[in-house]
Amino acid sequence: MSLIVQKYGGTSVGSTERIRRVAERVIATQRAGHRVAAVVSAMSGVTDTLLGMARELSPRPTERELDVLLATGEQTTIALLAMAINAAGARAVSFTGAQAGIVTDGTHTRARIANIDPAEMQARLDDGEIVIVAGFQGRTMAGQVTTLGRGGSDLTAIALAAALKADQCQIFTDVDGVYTCDPRIVPDARKLDELAYEEMLELASSGAKVMQSRSVEFANKFGVPFEVRSSFNDNPGTHVIAEHMSMENVVVRGLSVEKNQAKVTITAVPDRPGTAASVFNALSSAAVVVDVIVQNVAHVTGATDISFTLNKDDLDAARAALEPVAREIGAKGVEAKSGVAKLSVVGIGMRSHSGVAAKLFASLAAAGVNIQMISTSEIKVAVIIEEADITRAARAVHADFGLANGPLLA
Repeated sequence: MSLIVQKYGGTSVGSTERIRRVAERVIATQRAGHRVAAVVSAMSGVTDTLLGMARELSPRPTERELDVLLATGEQTTIALLAMAINAAGARAVSFTGAQAGIVTDGTHTRARIANIDPAEMQARLDDGEIVIVAGFQGRTMAGQVTTLGRGGSDLTAIALAAALKADQCQIFTDVDGVYTCDPRIVPDARKLDELAYEEMLELASSGAKVMQSRSVEFANKFGVPFEVRSSFNDNPGTHVIAEHMSMENVVVRGLSVEKNQAKVTITAVPDRPGTAASVFNALSSAAVVVDVIVQNVAHVTGATDISFTLNKDDLDAARAALEPVAREIGAKGVEAKSGVAKLSVVGIGMRSHSGVAAKLFASLAAAGVNIQMISTSEIKVAVIIEEADITRAARAVHADFGLANGPLLA
């Protein structure tokens, strides 16, 4: 019998009625002749509610206790889904991340998976049971509860598929698949049939909300193909797979939008070896993840400016980490600005075709959108702009690249 790992997001299990429908889908998959392991998120809104309660009691709750608290959201869902499956006549058993053998490092609130021991799950699957696993969580070697960061249930599903050597991994969500852009921003965005891992990774890390970027990175590393599809219908979704030759014919596959960004500039940094290392070591120690980095050409005074972007939620932590470093290295100060956003154009065909950046910049210019920062990779061009301009910019770029009618071909 083949083995399928299915992941259901918070919207898919957002009420007891939706949990019942997920139970029906899982049972139908088993009755079609497959063994099934289902990974579930907390019911929609639960994680935010728990975070809200924590912050009512403490403006900066300790991360260990946050993990203990937030892990309860998924534990509620696994128990309810197992109850629904058992009530419908099939056999199911629920596992917390720890019970599923998911071992992580000790970084609370954004832990990384170190190992998975699937023996107990495998035994239950071989015995004909449906295994229900809490996403987003694991435990350290010392037994401490950890969580994997926002979207961590995606990572749990991909990692379990790898550990169990699953034949399929299906990521069920509230959309039909991956689109050329977020349809809420660009109404004529089109669903993609397939994506290469690298394209999905760039889209996810640049703001596409369909998948957690770390989960795509894990899938690429361990060769886990997966399908993103809707839990509310039976339409085929988007298959994310290893790159094949014909994929390079598509120059631009899609674009992504990332809001809630902030820009930090350290002004008048002495232009000497080691200053950038001091800055980014401080951010790393504070567990602040940075994105686009730009260092200006040194002024005649022998000083330069270093700018970078980050999620606006990390802005306070970044300021606290950087202000003493700025004084130590002799910089003038730290300036911070929220209200910016990132727009990225992605496609593996960029490796072998020129002109994408020029077309992007011309499109933004025609739309009257100013560019603050630019970042490129082998298959992506990204720009930082005012968040107030992001919808107008995305619609203009999507139209100019012809993505509504099909990806830009060579």
